[in-house]
Amino acid sequence: MIKGINRQVVEVRETDSEYFERILFFIKPEYAAVSEEKIRERASLVANKGQKPPSSKITRENRTEKIKPFIFLLAGVIIGALAVWVIK
Repeated sequence: MIKGINRQVVEVRETDSEYFERILFFIKPEYAAVSEEKIRERASLVANKGQKPPSSKITRENRTEKIKPFIFLLAGVIIGALAVWVIK
């Protein structure tokens, strides 16, 4: 949704990246008076800085959430084995 906000945008089409065909940069209002040439130069530098998307960072919370099912499965197997051992 676009609201009634006037913003300057720079589009970089030559990204030199196999992942991105173009990048849009939204100019901060305090830099609106900077020359177009300088803004395009900065945008190109930023666009060409990285060649691939950043890898997702695994946080401690993500790691815990991914390991929980295995912990419960292991606990179930151990409890089941103990129950079978006690019954025999």
